[in-house]
Amino acid sequence: MKRPKPTSPGIRHLVKEDFSGLTKKRPEKSLIKILKKTSGRNNKGRITVRHKGGGEKRFYRMVDFKQTKIDMIGTVQAIEYDPNRTTFIVLIEYEDKTKAYRLAPQGLKVGDQVIISDKTEIKIGNRMKIKNIPIGTEVYNIEILPSAGGKLIRSAGASAKVMGIEGKHVAVKMPSKELRKIHKECFASIGVLSRQGHRYAKLGKAGRKRHKGIRPTVRGSAMVPADHPHGGGEGRTGIGMPHPKTPWGKIAFGTKTRKRKNTDKFIIQRRK
Repeated sequence: MKRPKPTSPGIRHLVKEDFSGLTKKRPEKSLIKILKKTSGRNNKGRITVRHKGGGEKRFYRMVDFKQTKIDMIGTVQAIEYDPNRTTFIVLIEYEDKTKAYRLAPQGLKVGDQVIISDKTEIKIGNRMKIKNIPIGTEVYNIEILPSAGGKLIRSAGASAKVMGIEGKHVAVKMPSKELRKIHKECFASIGVLSRQGHRYAKLGKAGRKRHKGIRPTVRGSAMVPADHPHGGGEGRTGIGMPHPKTPWGKIAFGTKTRKRKNTDKFIIQRRK
C-alpha cells in the first residue's frame, strides 16, 4: 500500500495499492469484449439497483472459470489488472498455443508453469480435484457441482481451507468461517488469491467513486416521508422506528435473505 504526500485535499486521505508487480500491457484482444452499461436498469428501463451510472469505459476480460485444458501445461505470460473484479488476472498460454485468462493467486510469477489434472503437484496455481488436495491446503475458485466451473472464492485475498474427507464430500472452511461440504469430484485451485491489500485502499475523493460508476448515496433520514420511511421530522432527527428500513419499507438489517434452501444440507456449521 502507498500513501502519497498530501499535496491536495483529494490526495490527503488517499491510500493506493501497489501495482508495480503487474505486466504493463494492453489486454489480450481475442479475450475481451465490449461491456455495455446498464446503469442499474432492467430490460424495462426501471432502476433495480440504485446508485449506479457513469464511470469509465471498460472491456470485459473473459476469464476461464471452467478450465477444461486437462493435463496440459500452461505458462504464465502476464499478470494484469482487471477493472471488473477485485483480484488480478493472469494470461496463460497452453501447449497448443491457445490463451486464456485465469484468476491470479498470490506468489504466481511470469514464466511459471501451471497444470490442471485429477491429481498433480501441490503448487500455487495448479488445479485438481478437491478429494486429492491434502488437509490444511488453501484453495480458491471452487466448483459447487462437478464440471460446472468455479463459483466460490473468487475475490481479492480470499481462500478456503480443506478440512477433511467424509464419504462423497470434502469439508471446506470458507472465509466466513462457515464449514461446508463440497462434492469430492469438484475441482479447486491451489493458493490464496492476489491483491490482498484491496480491502485497505481508500479512494480519497468523491471523483474516484464516480470513475468506478458509483453514484451518490443519500441518507433516508435526510429525505421527506414521501421518499423514505426514515424521512421527516423537524431538524436532525432519528429514524423514529425500532428497525432501519429500505425505501420500500422492508427491514434492512438482521433479516434472513438466503433463498437457496436446497443447498442447506451441505452446510455443516453456519458462519458466525
